[in-house]
Amino acid sequence: MAEINLTQEEADTLHAMEKVRVDNTEWDLPDFGSGGYISVPLISSDKKENFILDIRRGRIDIKKQTYQNRAREAIVLARLDFGAPHRNPPELGGNEVGVPHLHIYKEGFGSKYAIDIPKGLLSDLNDPWKILNDFMKYCNITQSPNFRRGLFS
Repeated sequence: MAEINLTQEEADTLHAMEKVRVDNTEWDLPDFGSGGYISVPLISSDKKENFILDIRRGRIDIKKQTYQNRAREAIVLARLDFGAPHRNPPELGGNEVGVPHLHIYKEGFGSKYAIDIPKGLLSDLNDPWKILNDFMKYCNITQSPNFRRGLFS
C-alpha cells in the first residue's frame, strides 16, 4: 500500500471534525483476557469524510489496549496505547514516552510520533469504559457508536 501523507493543517482539520456513528449497529466491545479487535465506521456530521474507530484489547497482557481514530481508511489521526513505551524518531528528538501514551499525526511522520497523555485527557486510567469515552471526546466523536459491554469490558 502506498504511503498517504497529509499536511499538518489537513490532519488537524480532520481531527477536529465532528464525527458521528454511521448507523445503529450494536458493537460488542472486546473483553480483556479473551482479547479482540473491532473497527467501527464513523462519518463526519456533514457526511463528507469517513472515519474509523479501532478498539483492540490484548489476549495475554490484559493491560494492553489500543484506541485509534483513522481517516481516509489508512491515516491514523490519534492512537492511545497501553502496552509498551514508545521511542520517537531521532528527527523528533528520539525521546521515550511511557505507558500510556498518545500518538498524534505529525506531518512527514504519520503516527510515529507520541506524547505523554495530556493532563485531563483521561478521567480514570483504571476504567476502560471511561478511557474509551474520554478518547472519543478527544477525537470529537459526538454521537457514540452503540456499544454492548461484556462482563470484562
